[in-house]
Formats: sequence, structure tokens, C-alpha cells
Amino acid sequence: MDELTDYSQSAPTITSTSSGTQRQDSNHNNTKSSKKQRNIIMNSLRKRVNAGKVSYSSMDEQTKQEMRIMRRKNRHLVEQHYKIDQENHVLLPGVPTYDEDLARDFHDFFNLICLVPIIALNVLNWDWDKLFQSIHSKEGIPFIHCWTGEYFYLFFYVTLAYFIVDLVWVTVIPRAVKSPSTIIQHHIATILYLIIPFHVQSFRFLMGVCMSVEMNTWFLIARRVFNKQGFPPWTIDLPYLFSVRVKLISICFYITWISIRCVLYPYVLVVFYKMVQSGNLRENERMFMPVGTCLHSVFCVLNVRWTIDLINSKIRQWKTKTNDIASGL
Repeated sequence: MDELTDYSQSAPTITSTSSGTQRQDSNHNNTKSSKKQRNIIMNSLRKRVNAGKVSYSSMDEQTKQEMRIMRRKNRHLVEQHYKIDQENHVLLPGVPTYDEDLARDFHDFFNLICLVPIIALNVLNWDWDKLFQSIHSKEGIPFIHCWTGEYFYLFFYVTLAYFIVDLVWVTVIPRAVKSPSTIIQHHIATILYLIIPFHVQSFRFLMGVCMSVEMNTWFLIARRVFNKQGFPPWTIDLPYLFSVRVKLISICFYITWISIRCVLYPYVLVVFYKMVQSGNLRENERMFMPVGTCLHSVFCVLNVRWTIDLINSKIRQWKTKTNDIASGL
């Protein structure tokens, strides 16, 4: 709280001038400077709260409100899909509860419906017998040999249409999602990424690999849609069918998160490296390789960031429980 006191004492004062225009300019400049200084102080305070140096409960209501506004502006993916203790900033059991919101609900159901044909078409473009055999083989690059591309153009146009429609949707109705700017940036980057497999036939298997992440996206949305009450998935006294559904979705969510975002996506960078090392790249492949590597690296960094956020929240939750148990002994 000392920082907030210092802020109020050091806030710039507005001096009167003989000219009305100069007075307005002075007001504008001082207000802009005050907001900038306030943001710096609040960011510093937020870091101290996250580090456990300042208690959230010790703040006055105005400061708490400003902290909540700042957190809404900088929401991580973890905060959008998990319950967070605002005082200790740790993960809580279950998923967030959601009030009725027609715009968000329509968008969620749109995604749950439209992602199914994309996932199905992706599955149809692979030779699964070869894929399962290649998992146990150390020779060659498995993904290249297992991709058939039999339904590639249908897969491509359906996927492109989905991202364009969703991009327009979020742009026109931003309240349908909690982080519209992140979704818009992601969709623009994805559309640019889709250009590469369309023009370079030998890279088309990469579209199938990368679009497999939509399975995890489907389960991510399903966790919210099919459990609006926010019940923890491992609660014992839930209705049987509801309990099975919530548990199954949660298990599939974590399996696809780890296998696709944490394993498969980084492995694609290894595939890129092996393709370059082979020295057999054609001219168009050499031209698109740097672009594809940069775009895919961005997605990998985002996955790492979201995974770290999730792990850190779990660690803070575990430490809080440990401290509570120790204090009760």
C-alpha cells in the first residue's frame, strides 16, 4: 500500500495558465502521465501479490477493483478455463461457473459442431496402419509416409471456412469470447499458416499434424459447455451419467493437451530440422520453410506459456494446501 500512497503524493498537479488552450493541453498531458504512472505502480503491485509479498486481502476496495480490471485485461488461458483463487492466485477444483450468455453459448455450440467435421476429415487423410507401425520404427520421418492426402482439398476448404467465419464472428461480436484479441491474432496466424500446405504439396502432412490440436480445443470448450455449474470432475456425489461425462471429458482434455500441445507440436520442429538436414528440399520448400518454422515456433511458445501457467497454478495450489495442513497441526 506504500506504493499507492506514494502515487497519491507524487501525482502531478495542474497549474492554471492564462490561455485556455494551454490549460487543456496541460490537463491532457498530466492526466496521461498520471495514468501511465498508475499503471506502472499497479503492475508492480500485481507482481508483488503474485509473488506472495503483498496480501490481496489487505488492500482497500478501490485497489482490489483495479487489480481485478487489470487481470481481466491480461487473462491467461488458464484463468479463462479454471477457477482461480483471487486472493492467493492458486488453482481451485472444478471449472468456472458461467451465467447465461447467449452470445457466448451460440459461439461455443458453433465450435463444438464445426470442429467435428474438421477433426473427422483430418482422420480420413491418414493411413492409420502405417502410422501405428511407424511409432515403433526409428527410420525416416513417420508423418510424411503416413499422410495420404486423399481428402486434402475438402479438409483445407472446410478448415479455411471455419477460421474465416470464426474470425469474422469474434471481430463483430467480441463478447462471445473472453479474449477476443488473442483469438483474432491466433486465427490470422493460422490462416497464414494454411497457405503453406496449400502451395507446397510435400508440406500438407503438417496441416494434418497441426490441426490435430482442434481435438484438444473441442474438449476445452466441452468442459465449459457440459459443466456450467463448475463441479470438480472428481466429486463423488454427482449423478452417475453426469459424473461419467465430466470425468471422461476432463481425462480426454488432459491427454490431448499433453500429447498434442506438449509433445506433437515441438516434435514438428524436429521434423523441420530433419527435412533441412536431408538436403533434398526443392526450391518452393526452401522458400516456405523459414516462414513455416517461424509461425509454428509461435504456436509452440504459446503452448509452452499456457502449460507453464497451468503447472505454476497447480504448484501454488499444492503449496497452499501444504501450508494449510501444516498450520492446522
